[in-house]
Amino acid sequence: MYMELLSNVYDLTVQDDGNARYRAFLVDDDVPTLIDTGLPDTTETLFEAIDEIGLEPERVIITHGDGDHVGGLEAVRERYDVRTFVPEETDVDDGLVDDRYADGDEIGSFTAVHVPGHTPDHHALIDEADDYAILGDAVFGSDARGLPEGHFVLPTAFFSEDLAAADENLERLLEYEFEAGLVFHGSSVRSDARDKLKAFVDFAGKP
Repeated sequence: MYMELLSNVYDLTVQDDGNARYRAFLVDDDVPTLIDTGLPDTTETLFEAIDEIGLEPERVIITHGDGDHVGGLEAVRERYDVRTFVPEETDVDDGLVDDRYADGDEIGSFTAVHVPGHTPDHHALIDEADDYAILGDAVFGSDARGLPEGHFVLPTAFFSEDLAAADENLERLLEYEFEAGLVFHGSSVRSDARDKLKAFVDFAGKP
């Protein structure tokens, strides 16, 4: 299942069991780019969505090493002729990696922003030219935690290696401009995303 969230930016939902939703993103960037690869057992659903869109990836960027983000990397690499970009800190077979990236690196139109806390290797990808950010698991859509959609919340402590760091490091994202904020869990925020994130950060910082 897929949805065009923004112009040439596709949400590829690979699993939705009613309790948890897992996705990847496919972007028609300077080269077609797949952001994350889903779980090992959801790759056929991922491939079906890519085939329906008709945009075969030539690049893969991994945001962090959780299984629902990197689990399908080997299968994706076997199926497509892709160049893979993986954070320096991510523990993954080097045979699956073409390039390691770090905070501030440019990959196509994206700037990689290190936002540790959810995991130590976690990165967001921001495209200021096209005015959107792929936020990884730095935040979830608010409906992922039972609230009305259209805003952001932090992942719970259960899903975060260091919840305090995850909270504090959200400020790093506010150094950039973006109208839409795309998330992997819950609903993405397609308007006023930076302002909504700033309001969340500012409120959380008050005693």
